Amino acid sequence: MKEVKVGIIGWGTVGNGVVKLITEKKEEIERKSGIRIILKKVCDIDLERERDVKLPPPLLTTDAQEVINDPEIDVVVELIGGIHPAREYILKALEKKKKVVTANKALLAEEGKEIFEKARETGKGIYFEASVMAGVPILKSLKEGLVANDIDEILGIINGTTNYILSSMEKGKTYMEALKEAQKKGFAESDPTLDVEGWDSAHKLCILTYLSFGVWPPLGKLLVEGITGITPLDLEYAKQLGY
Repeated sequence: MKEVKVGIIGWGTVGNGVVKLITEKKEEIERKSGIRIILKKVCDIDLERERDVKLPPPLLTTDAQEVINDPEIDVVVELIGGIHPAREYILKALEKKKKVVTANKALLAEEGKEIFEKARETGKGIYFEASVMAGVPILKSLKEGLVANDIDEILGIINGTTNYILSSMEKGKTYMEALKEAQKKGFAESDPTLDVEGWDSAHKLCILTYLSFGVWPPLGKLLVEGITGITPLDLEYAKQLGY
């Protein structure tokens, strides 16, 4: 059976979920894929924080370079978020001939052109399915299944948080009531700014635009508008106008 050794940079909420999948679903992954995933190293700046997954100390480090420079690691998974130092870690991992997996939509939207060029230059892939609509394999469809199609436009709901809030407001709730409900049910982050101000959607659209049309839109020139100023009265007027 083929073995793939993985190093993870970022052991927060998402990183912890990945570690749980690799450790708890090990046999199922092997049975379905024919690949044995070996967790070689996990890096985080805070290793003392309480987590529901326990790892032996030799697997842990606070130095990302230990993951990137480890010659045995085949795949580096970046899960720290943000632009820096995530950008530098990904570029360095590609230079070291590692495959890279990331869910960092903000980074790809801002620095995707450079990162993809580095991936082509080094001959190593960068995989980012979880960065856009993780429950729907839209990126794989665009990169593979629809690669010969001429795409004219992209239409769809790409942010679940705002969709939930607006649907709740449509039923009579105020914005704040809908937001608190969404947070309570786990549909919204404790800090929902990226979602409700439209930036999460903008980041996703940049990635979708590149895969659909081969162009990286300049993020700073996009018109980005959130839903924080929408009131129940706005929705009432929208209904009267047929929306």
